[in-house]
Amino acid sequence: MAKKIQTKLILQKRAQGLSMNSIASQYHVSKHSIARTIERAEQRNITFADVSEKPEGEVYSLLFPERQASNRIYAVPDYAYVTQELRKVGVTLKLLHEEYLDDCKSNGKVAVQYSKFCSDYESYRIKSGYTNRVIHKPGARIEVDWSGPTMKYTDRASGCDVKVYLFAATLPYSQFSYIEPCLSLDQQNWMSCNINMLNYFGGVTPRVVCDNLRTGIIQHPREGEIILNDEYENLAEHYGFGILPAGVRKPKHKASVEGTVGDVATAIIAKLRNSRFSSFEALSAAVREKLEEFNEEEFNKREGSRLEVFLNEEKPALKPLPEVPYEPSVWYANRTVQLNSHVAFEKNYYSCPWRYLRKQVDLKVSSGNVEIYHDGVRIQIHKRFPPSIRNQYSTVESDMPADKQYQEWNEDRIRIWASDIGKATETVISRIFEPLQVKEQGFNSALSVLRLSKKYGSARLENACQLAIATAYSPRYRNLNAILLSNQDEEDYKRRMAEAMNTDGLLRGPEYYKRLEEEHKC
Repeated sequence: MAKKIQTKLILQKRAQGLSMNSIASQYHVSKHSIARTIERAEQRNITFADVSEKPEGEVYSLLFPERQASNRIYAVPDYAYVTQELRKVGVTLKLLHEEYLDDCKSNGKVAVQYSKFCSDYESYRIKSGYTNRVIHKPGARIEVDWSGPTMKYTDRASGCDVKVYLFAATLPYSQFSYIEPCLSLDQQNWMSCNINMLNYFGGVTPRVVCDNLRTGIIQHPREGEIILNDEYENLAEHYGFGILPAGVRKPKHKASVEGTVGDVATAIIAKLRNSRFSSFEALSAAVREKLEEFNEEEFNKREGSRLEVFLNEEKPALKPLPEVPYEPSVWYANRTVQLNSHVAFEKNYYSCPWRYLRKQVDLKVSSGNVEIYHDGVRIQIHKRFPPSIRNQYSTVESDMPADKQYQEWNEDRIRIWASDIGKATETVISRIFEPLQVKEQGFNSALSVLRLSKKYGSARLENACQLAIATAYSPRYRNLNAILLSNQDEEDYKRRMAEAMNTDGLLRGPEYYKRLEEEHKC
């Protein structure tokens, strides 16, 4: 709203014979305001003598009653609520003014404009700094970062809140942005987000500027070479861009993405702050919807929207994506090749050539493949079983020994081995298989028990099994191994043998009677 005219002062000085120019220069009042005041006073036949005893506000109301009426019909914002909401992540006066406008519209009230909304909020002052304006070129670089503010959803099963992180990326020229929710800040999520970002943009820039996060940068010394994360460097090589880490503690090196994170907090987190989500999928869908709104929103100080500038000016400048997308992978080191010439991963089994039996191999696992390496050389590759599949074998026939010395383990073969050791061992193995619908699930547990006979001997394993089933219905490897390591099986065996030799009374051996005979001779 415009500043009130000093109507009483103008009438007073005019009555004293001062000209409009004199009043304007001495009291810093515009000539237009002076002329309007004099005109209104003449129309209503009001002189200074009529209002000399009245306060300034009442004089103004007499001359400009329509302005006072309009002031009285404005809906007064609830600034106590404004103060409370500003404490929340991402909430700004601009967002709260938009919500205030919506409330006034639904209740048929007249809303104040944003400038008055801000000026009336006396306890809040917007602090802004000025810096040199950076001229960005279209398609030159992408800036990426994790958002500091987080979101959450409530898990249906446990009823607990689960924290959700946001990956943010922007093209500085168009400010076109990409946001993706993640459940953790690990390497796999970082790689997936970068790939999804490039697919969303539909192209790639020569440079990607990131923060000094561990999933991207291993070391960023003040002097010397920057050490990049191997997997992130492989991704950059596949898509043909260079990774440029921002200076340590220098957010202006990536000001666009820093600004975008703040805008995202307002556009997404703050606008969804009163929403409740019961699943990660529901939260992700809401974030994607707000992201589209964010990119389609008109600029305040620039023609068009982020989406329009991106489609018309920046996307044509992006380099095309490679035909084959990059597939992120995770390495698992020092996996032992089992006697069945298979390597275990996620409770499934993948074969490799039989000459690597009992050797250590490394697994390179992607979403679709399991690759097996020995000394840096790939020796086999398999299609990865889906996460829902368990206890399945992926076997390449050529990996098996040609002379058929290898025999595949099955339940019957395991039970025969157990029975050869003894009845107690057979009982332990039977109880391992007893509760299982899929018997293959018990192979590893059963074989780990039976292999104790190779280390301690069949007799000791049988004794350990006999001791274990006396205290536990279904003992496992860890129980039996503890008994054997501490020699409890041998002590129990001696105790049972002694008890077996006892009759109704104490057992008197030949040494006892020999001692009695010698005492009798004396």
